[in-house]
Amino acid sequence: MIKMLFSCLPLVIAAVVIAGVWKVFTKAGKPGWAAIVPIYNVIVALEIAGKPIWWLVLLIIPVVNLVIGIMVCIAIAQKFGKGAGFGVGLALLGPIFYPILGFGDAKFQGATPPAA
Repeated sequence: MIKMLFSCLPLVIAAVVIAGVWKVFTKAGKPGWAAIVPIYNVIVALEIAGKPIWWLVLLIIPVVNLVIGIMVCIAIAQKFGKGAGFGVGLALLGPIFYPILGFGDAKFQGATPPAA
């Protein structure tokens, strides 16, 4: 029984994270299904953050991707009226903070610029 519980736990956590990111995307006026499409979900996150699409290249470079990832998460948090601390939480503890942002009462406050 315990073995089965620990086998299913990662699936439950993944489902909660996907649902949280899905809600964040829909709150920002983007398609929720983008949360489950690899690479496209990063492009949508960059659009929500108001960062240029070419930053996708920076996310491929080791060590640089850590800095850029944190910057994108901070920008997403700010677009929802949250502070930089919440953005760092999104970057480092995404499985906790994305559902909080998605299912919480935060409203999208920034206009998303068109893709460049």
